[in-house]
Amino acid sequence: MSEAGHRPGPSGVDDRTLLLLGKPDCHLCHVMREVVDRVAPAFGLDVVERDVRESPEWEGYRLEIPVLLLGGRELARHRLDEAGLRRRLTESGLPLRQP
Repeated sequence: MSEAGHRPGPSGVDDRTLLLLGKPDCHLCHVMREVVDRVAPAFGLDVVERDVRESPEWEGYRLEIPVLLLGGRELARHRLDEAGLRRRLTESGLPLRQP
């Protein structure tokens, strides 16, 4: 566990960080990033965006971008709306933060 008590996942990303795999020229990646940026704060999550070509461990995702991971677990591929992301995060056991 890290200092904050979160488990590091693949590539050192912990279970409180959404990892968005994509490429700079990917329109769907930009759209998913906008959705993630609107939803992540309500769950107290950080967001990290990485180029899928950076790591051999992401080889299997290269033709599937965008891909959204949480703690090494895949949450979504290709398209995702805000309601779908909220549902998947809740199903993963993450509570909404109180305002």
